[in-house]
Amino acid sequence: MATKQPQHCDGELQQQFDSAFTLLESAVDNGRIPGGVLGVTDLKLGCTARAIGMAALKPDKREMQLDTWFDLASLTKVLFTTPRILALHHAGRIDLDAPLTSVIPDLHQQVPDAWQRQITFRQCLGHQTAFPGVFPLYTYGLEPQLLRHFVLQRDWPVGAAGYSDINFILLGIALERLEGKPIRAQDPGPGFAFAADPQHAAATEYCPWRQRILCGEVHDENCAALEGGGHAGLFGSITAVMNQAEEWLRRAQTEHPIVGLMRQPLSDTRTHGWERAHVGWSGGDRTSPATIGHTGFTGTGLWIDFENQRAWSLLTNRVHPSRHVDTGIAELRRAIGDALSAVR
Repeated sequence: MATKQPQHCDGELQQQFDSAFTLLESAVDNGRIPGGVLGVTDLKLGCTARAIGMAALKPDKREMQLDTWFDLASLTKVLFTTPRILALHHAGRIDLDAPLTSVIPDLHQQVPDAWQRQITFRQCLGHQTAFPGVFPLYTYGLEPQLLRHFVLQRDWPVGAAGYSDINFILLGIALERLEGKPIRAQDPGPGFAFAADPQHAAATEYCPWRQRILCGEVHDENCAALEGGGHAGLFGSITAVMNQAEEWLRRAQTEHPIVGLMRQPLSDTRTHGWERAHVGWSGGDRTSPATIGHTGFTGTGLWIDFENQRAWSLLTNRVHPSRHVDTGIAELRRAIGDALSAVR
């Protein structure tokens, strides 16, 4: 299958990139995923990116391009919500170790000693709370403000600490309170938006709830019902994602405090917002210990290796036209990470 031509970069990086891209090419040729874009940036060796496959199969076919926009899904957590929360902390507007009630005083307001009222910004960033991993908020109504207060007032059952969208939905509500405007009215940063032109976006899933193929509108049902949330909803191209990663790599050289917090371990597997390198993680087995990363349900991912001054992103539409197939995305991410983390 024909591919879109990459940019120029150092021969050493190009060789590693070609090896990694072959893995994506095979996944597309074998029908595992419709298409994707792979990009890498290295502060010493340059950058390159390439697209392959189809941006949409239904209702009309459209080829993947380097400038295709993707629903970044949970990359929203690390590309939008986390840096803004950390910036507010750095500016002295919030304390990461203060409870969310310092900004959302009505959180579970009927029970003053409820455990929900004790959770902190840092615990939400590190997914160290007892909220459930997933919950179908969108099935409880379509009024976004009502759903926000459902999240705030529900007597959530206490579970084991783990990854939960509720953590970042709450952080999104905090951002809305602090900035005085909804998430979708806030600046998402250069090259990003909260929707995309369907003619230039990768299609995601046929949604039984909305009864259509989604393209350019958010895939995450809860984010759609909330009309914006801190956990999902961001759109961008490979260029926007890699430009942001490169900026953070450069800031790390000056010990920028926000980048420092992004890298600071909170557990064996988590930093503030991000996942950190550990055995079996999405970035593969060859990344340095100084690597952080995150994935998105739609088939997206970003990994930043601060030790080797390199970042890479794999953006796919693996849920198109349905999530209910085995795409092998977990194995593909790890294999690409290993190929791009080869010892130099």
